[in-house]
Amino acid sequence: MVARSKPNELRITRVYDAPVAAVWDAWTDPDQAAQWWGPRGFTITTHSKDLRPGGSWDYTMHGPDGVDWPNTTLYHEVVEYEKLVYDHGGAADRPPLFRVTVLFSESEGKTTMDMTMTMASPEAAEQIKQHIKDAGGNATWDRLAEHLGMQSTGKECFVINRSFDAPIDVVFDMWTLPEHIVRWLPPTGFVMELLREETRVGGKSFYRMVNEAGVELFGCVEYREIERPDRLVSTQEFCDAEENLSRHPMAPVWPATMLRTVTFTAEGPQSTRVTVVWEPIGHVTPAERAAFVEERSGMTQGWTGSFDKLEALLAAG
Repeated sequence: MVARSKPNELRITRVYDAPVAAVWDAWTDPDQAAQWWGPRGFTITTHSKDLRPGGSWDYTMHGPDGVDWPNTTLYHEVVEYEKLVYDHGGAADRPPLFRVTVLFSESEGKTTMDMTMTMASPEAAEQIKQHIKDAGGNATWDRLAEHLGMQSTGKECFVINRSFDAPIDVVFDMWTLPEHIVRWLPPTGFVMELLREETRVGGKSFYRMVNEAGVELFGCVEYREIERPDRLVSTQEFCDAEENLSRHPMAPVWPATMLRTVTFTAEGPQSTRVTVVWEPIGHVTPAERAAFVEERSGMTQGWTGSFDKLEALLAAG
């Protein structure tokens, strides 16, 4: 999620599959911002917005616990489709938390968002970094990707990003070598056994997962694209012990077939960002689509637990 150029800065870079005008509008239109701004489970109410140097955006963020958080964003620079500079996190009773500079650039129909948050000190940067992680604030930029995808395709998807302190080839191996996959991919509390693993285009894998409560799950994965070390595309379905298509025992209206696209981006020689995009494919009923959208917070929690395990394995070498 975060790379640094200075000790008192946090930096976030994302590439969105949308033209810069669409990304800019998603940022600056209050109606669109209400669809994605903030961690999962949060909503916002805009009271006023004056998008110009010296103007402000006054809004209230509503937490899932019912707590309201008044916010005032103070704009310093506004260059349409190119740049925003503003103070974030302030309100009538508190000063801003940090200065934000966001640069937007388009290439081949895709937009790079390069954001730098500047704090008063390295210690403040560490505190803000931990606060963002604890509050699930990283999901804000995943929600933006989901919103842009819905705007352009009309399809719902789930997106999650995570940066790891390891070279891209090492991270790619953690996703493709069976001895690594079973150590980190299963949800927290589950143990995974690969009954068959064919990591090749057209290859099919079959796995079993079980937890201490005795909940047993079987699943099938079919690989559609493998481009080392940049991209993995596969489908995933729940099945029974004989590999017949079935449904999750605790989610009977979950979509039958999911498409998972994983991209790997080198953020430096020793840093790799992983982006997971999950979406239902095939025949999807309205009830299944609604269940998928409703479960985004749960998917974030599940992937976060798996990513935490992957991060620990990479740190251990």
